[in-house]
Amino acid sequence: MDKETLIKHLNHDLAHELSAIIQYLTYAAKAYGPYRPQLAQFFLSEVPDEQMHAQYLANKIVALGGEPTTIPAPVKEAKTNREMLEAILEAESDAARRYAQRAREAEAFGDTGMMVQLENMASDESNHRDETARILTDWNV
Repeated sequence: MDKETLIKHLNHDLAHELSAIIQYLTYAAKAYGPYRPQLAQFFLSEVPDEQMHAQYLANKIVALGGEPTTIPAPVKEAKTNREMLEAILEAESDAARRYAQRAREAEAFGDTGMMVQLENMASDESNHRDETARILTDWNV
């Protein structure tokens, strides 16, 4: 794994973390119905983790000699609570897969610290995915 490719991949991840922050904030505002307070709180409670991931990635990109992106990946449009939860489930599943791959790339690059941190981030995203999947279980609204 060469440094330029790793920086490019980390910037891709950073764009998705920036998108996740926007997604959670927007979905918290858009949640409606009898479960609005719980959904809004759930969405907002995820923002600090995504923000920490984004900060780690930006710092690592700079440490490697790169320039962190400021452009988020597109946020998936969702109108209903169910669509929002499904979009979150998809995004968290994708993030868990990307971080597992990125951890392997960090290992190949020879950065054990980055590998461990990315594995931890993969675990965080897996936990977010699992919690979202549980909320969606038997969701009929």
